[in-house]
Amino acid sequence: MSFKVLDLGLVNYEKALVFQQEVFKAVENNISESALILCRHYPVITCGRQADKKNILVPEQELNNKGISLYEASRGGDVTYHGPGQLIIYPVFNLAHFKKDIHWFLRFLEETVIDLLVDFGIKGERIKGKTGVWVDKKKICSIGIAIRRWITFHGLSINIKKDDLANFSLIRACGMDIKMTSLETILGRNIDINDVSESVLAGRRAL
Repeated sequence: MSFKVLDLGLVNYEKALVFQQEVFKAVENNISESALILCRHYPVITCGRQADKKNILVPEQELNNKGISLYEASRGGDVTYHGPGQLIIYPVFNLAHFKKDIHWFLRFLEETVIDLLVDFGIKGERIKGKTGVWVDKKKICSIGIAIRRWITFHGLSINIKKDDLANFSLIRACGMDIKMTSLETILGRNIDINDVSESVLAGRRAL
């Protein structure tokens, strides 16, 4: 499937969402081909359609004091955190040109991340009944998508920088008592997020 790549760099979550909506409309109206949006976000906690606010473990004022925004999102899933130490990937794909199967698409995204981890010598895995990618039972990639008229939006986040993991202590990530991990935590060395972006795009993988 043909698609273009758009890299927004470090961007406010709401601004990236507006941009994503514009791309969605262009794809929906056949003005543009499908697109893969790459970016990073300033600290933000987002609540998906199934979110329970009890999974935010601190008062909103404390989030404000820490400079962390709070946003309700139209994606699936519960509560998650995004920060500048993650690579965010938003596939705005018209599945009419791909495969009209939501569960298959989720597994496809997981497999793409598992393939990416191989580039860094890491074995990623799925856990039955839980969306995302895990390494040694710790979550390294969270996925939450939405689909309208078979066009996808929202997407996935991959934890890269270890220093950004601390803010996950403010929530019950994905509504579960789980531990998060990152590429730097696993490898014990500095990882440049641009290197991960380049690895994602190398050969366009299975996309």
